[in-house]
Amino acid sequence: MSSQHDEPGHGNTIAAWTAVITAIIGTSLLTLGYLIANSALMYGGLALAIVSIALGPILSKLGYGLNGKKSKS
Repeated sequence: MSSQHDEPGHGNTIAAWTAVITAIIGTSLLTLGYLIANSALMYGGLALAIVSIALGPILSKLGYGLNGKKSKS
């Protein structure tokens, strides 16, 4: 058996982790803002959650994705 693996990476890149962590923070702020009735916090969290959708592909194109120039692997 060979020790090489031909796996696509399963999101283990800087771009993927940054997008996921940003989405988690955004949705947490959105939920907290809703629970304490703070509209500024709620809309700030919503904006952050929306930005996180585009963050992964943008960072991937900048070289932080799978087999990117600036990625770990």
